[in-house]
Amino acid sequence: MRIVRGAEEAKRTLLLRASIEPDLPPAVRDTTRRVFGAELDAAGVVDRILLEVREQGDDAVRRFNEQIDGVSYQGELEVSRDEVKAAYSQVDSTLVEALTFAADRIRAFHKLQLQHAARSFEQDGLGQIVRAIARVGLYIPGNKVIYPSTILMTALPAKAAGVTELVMVTPAREDGSVAPLKLVAADIAGVDRIFRAGGVQGIAALAYGTESIPAVDKICGPGNIFVTIAKQRLVGTVGIDGIFGPSETIVVADADAVPRLVAADMLAGAEHDELATALLLTNSEKLATGVSAIVDSELDAGFPRANAARTSLEARGGAIVTANIEEAIDLASDFAAEHLCLHISDADRYIGRIRNAGCIFVGEHSVESIGDYTAGPSHVMPTGGSARYSGALGVHDFLKTTSIVRLTPEIAFEVGPAGAAIARAEGLIGHARAIESRLPQDKR
Repeated sequence: MRIVRGAEEAKRTLLLRASIEPDLPPAVRDTTRRVFGAELDAAGVVDRILLEVREQGDDAVRRFNEQIDGVSYQGELEVSRDEVKAAYSQVDSTLVEALTFAADRIRAFHKLQLQHAARSFEQDGLGQIVRAIARVGLYIPGNKVIYPSTILMTALPAKAAGVTELVMVTPAREDGSVAPLKLVAADIAGVDRIFRAGGVQGIAALAYGTESIPAVDKICGPGNIFVTIAKQRLVGTVGIDGIFGPSETIVVADADAVPRLVAADMLAGAEHDELATALLLTNSEKLATGVSAIVDSELDAGFPRANAARTSLEARGGAIVTANIEEAIDLASDFAAEHLCLHISDADRYIGRIRNAGCIFVGEHSVESIGDYTAGPSHVMPTGGSARYSGALGVHDFLKTTSIVRLTPEIAFEVGPAGAAIARAEGLIGHARAIESRLPQDKR
């Protein structure tokens, strides 16, 4: 694991972000050529699928399910309640208990969050109504690798906010079945309807609606390059939770930190995939050297996802030795990481100095990996520097406000003349006259 010294050197060599890579691997290019009769880039593939689903509905969804995902099943797109019930017998009961435990904690946190969210009010003729979004769509990827935690972390904040209907789309397997683990997690989280629709066709169906799949007001959930581009394309057509990139973990640690715990968090961050970021910022040369040795030893000893972790650490990882902890905190804040882990003494005194982070994990027992599953806050968090202007997915993402203006004649007489003057300055004479028609002669 690389070690560099000083903030400027760190900015030049380690503080790099993984961009969304539009180049497609050969196997994917072969598929797009076969499906579309031409070699298209990722954006071209997305545009074609969006258009065809919008125009052809269920037929296009089924066709792309078959041509892209290899789903031979051509029956109902919606998963039946019987299929959901049957899924429980195919999932280990211990795992069902673990998912239920996680759901209870996530639900409790977001119910508490709702108490501190925007509220309806009215005072002096002005106010707002706060309502939940009516229908939300969840995109849940994966067949080979399945992430039930993402279902819980996306669906439960929406339910806590009061969303009326949760619609989930997800890739089916070749025979049309949906992985039982997905179905169980969705049922525990309170998802109302589930459909077999993978990739861009699933996103398009949620945005536009088809004969079977209802159009939603907002789409949430992660995905590959195609799903990400589709979400970008649909901004303005439907609400989008965010554009998410590779996972990011920054650990800030001082000389009192335990090297093996820091190394464990670094490896957990790096194992996500080859584009993940895992960085240690420390004022201790000794700690940096010790953590580096442990990480290298673990990778050489057969760490389960060693290839992904090693590539991640070589490209966007390592240790940065700073002059002091304040400099480390400022570097971390500038990077605006998804996960920021504080292995430092008296960590509370530094929290106010951190301007940007998706989630701050305070102390060595506040393990980022627990945050991914059972801590409570959603693990859907901003990446790519977007923590500078956004935060973790929460109940606020599923609430909307409607302003109320209820003016008495007295208030209209008070505020109207200034409004009319501004309207005339903008050349909107009709606006000014509409205001003045309500005013007594001496107020015009």
